[in-house]
Amino acid sequence: MTRAARQIAALALLTALMAGLQALAPAAASATPTPRASLTDIESDVMCTSCREPLEVAQSPQADSERAYIRMLIAQGETKQQIINNLVAQYGPSVLGKPPAHGFNLTVYILPPAILILGVAILFVTLPRWRRRTRAAVAQPPPDLKPLDPGEARRLDDDLARFGG
Repeated sequence: MTRAARQIAALALLTALMAGLQALAPAAASATPTPRASLTDIESDVMCTSCREPLEVAQSPQADSERAYIRMLIAQGETKQQIINNLVAQYGPSVLGKPPAHGFNLTVYILPPAILILGVAILFVTLPRWRRRTRAAVAQPPPDLKPLDPGEARRLDDDLARFGG
């Protein structure tokens, strides 16, 4: 086999391999299809713009209008994120059930965990101090108590014996 024949055979093999890979590419893409959006899934993430309550529980003409719009977008084959983007474009950011996690809205996501962590840190610092104070207070007798003199101690013992204690 001449060198030119080997090159032609290698080129033909490479071409066949590339054609096979191109044939597999759409199959691989369809093997992981994007999940089809559903009205119930989207309703839980968006709000009725007039009622200011989740769309899944809202019972107003505006809520019905939003549901119809979502159904139309689902029928067009759009994904959940595309539908939510369209809703924001149509009704504004007030349609979102959760604020977007950027800008000032980020405080909604950062502040509660930060407060919780701060509270736990304060407890870790203050609890040992409180325990030390309590132990010290229990270990020391009150400063204003004087020991009983022997006569009072005998009288107390006699009284306790007389009353059955």
